[in-house]
Amino acid sequence: MASLYLLIPVSLIFCALAVWLYFWAVNSGQYDDLEGEADRILFEESDVQPENNEGEETIPNSETDKKGDAS
Repeated sequence: MASLYLLIPVSLIFCALAVWLYFWAVNSGQYDDLEGEADRILFEESDVQPENNEGEETIPNSETDKKGDAS
């Protein structure tokens, strides 16, 4: 019974902290764009521009070399 005198205030503080964190997240814009991150991960590759590697040598792909030798 004596442990309830400690556990009840601790649980009330924990619940108040959880409610405060929720309102902080809502007010700071954490839930403004729920679908943006999901779309960004799907369409990220199309937005990437290839780098210009003028001075670098290219190493031929071994799969391409094998196909080229067969013809």
